[in-house]
Amino acid sequence: MIEVMPETIIDTFSVSRLDILDPEGIADESLLPSLSREDSLRLYELLFLSRAFDGRALNLQREGRIGTYPSILGQEAAQVGSAFALKKSDWVFPSFRETGVHITLGYPLELLFRYWAGDERGLLCPDGLNVLPVSVSVGTHIPHAVGAAMAARYRGDQVAAVAYFGDGATSKGDFHEGFNIAGVYRLPVVFICQNNQWAISVPRSRQTASATLAQKAFAYGIEGIQVDGNDVFAVYSATRQALERARGGGGPTFIECFTYRISHHTTADDADRYRSSAEVEEWKQRDPLERLRRFLEKRGYWNKDYQADLEKRTREMIDQAVRDAESAPAPERSEIFRTVFEKCTPRQARDLEVSADADL
Repeated sequence: MIEVMPETIIDTFSVSRLDILDPEGIADESLLPSLSREDSLRLYELLFLSRAFDGRALNLQREGRIGTYPSILGQEAAQVGSAFALKKSDWVFPSFRETGVHITLGYPLELLFRYWAGDERGLLCPDGLNVLPVSVSVGTHIPHAVGAAMAARYRGDQVAAVAYFGDGATSKGDFHEGFNIAGVYRLPVVFICQNNQWAISVPRSRQTASATLAQKAFAYGIEGIQVDGNDVFAVYSATRQALERARGGGGPTFIECFTYRISHHTTADDADRYRSSAEVEEWKQRDPLERLRRFLEKRGYWNKDYQADLEKRTREMIDQAVRDAESAPAPERSEIFRTVFEKCTPRQARDLEVSADADL
């Protein structure tokens, strides 16, 4: 017989959903974040640059100039909107599909092209940014972000750690372990999930019975919210609030960005084998870039001349980045040893010495 103690309490919860900008470019003025004209245009330019980079990367892959590449088409607002709220002192833990986050934070385009071309030096983060190497293995970086948040707490740093991942990661043990620790210790970490509806060929409905992904946060005593991931203003607002809460000692937040992966999982995938073209076309009507353009046009911020100039500037920027990436000198053999740990281990030092002798 199981005895239920009278003091047992089952908490109830409800998942909040934030929508600000609809597909027609009409905003809820009461929720619209306080962004200047320049900030709004900057968001649009970052969305446009992220999409243009993505398109060029896909073309380069088809030409055999870079390797397997994961497109971000359709997910730009979830990435740009969230990263726009970050400070450069915050610690960012990306998965493999966060090109828009890198671009928004000012990560050099050249380095991104180099990484996807197989040059690991593309992940040597420039000074002034706290962006960790991408995590291709799904979800394994979530505990790392939690660890960084705990270190920030011990050091007294007024920063937040941010982990980006897809909906598939919420089915991994790393997700639950990281959330449990973050909740228990009320750590300054923000979890941002891009729920693009598909974990490779597995639909969201087949990997979890939860009505939303955001509600998983409540089991760990964490704040959870779902936002329209194609609404750059909603993503920005939710992320800014979560970051302020984290830096101010209010604990972690889990943001589910409800979006869609328009393209294939990667260039090694054929999404036509497991999803319908009608589903894709339906989501194209919710294009994050087009809805922001419509908003800017209604405000008088956007016109065809501005667009033509933006396209020219963006094309020149990407062309130069590709040239710089493809003209980079080949890595030296010693880099195999020098960039694994902060200091070479005794074995690495011996191997490095042997390598140097071989070069002679």
